[in-house]
Amino acid sequence: MSKIPSPCIDVCKFRREGHCIGCSMTKDQKSMFKKLKKETHQRAFLDLLVHQQNDMGKFSHWRLAYLKRCAKKGVPPPL
Repeated sequence: MSKIPSPCIDVCKFRREGHCIGCSMTKDQKSMFKKLKKETHQRAFLDLLVHQQNDMGKFSHWRLAYLKRCAKKGVPPPL
């Protein structure tokens, strides 16, 4: 099974109360995702992140950018 790519889409500008304007993760969340080894934990993290983005709003660009990232890495999108 292929490793799930990080939800980071390489924008990395932390505004909006410490959340990245590209993916909505905080710096702590970014480091947390890197520590997750099991695919089930990574998928659960992505679900949490999508809910967080929906609550915060203005992250409709993320899904397409993440799908492109998965395609580039040759990994089926976990979404």
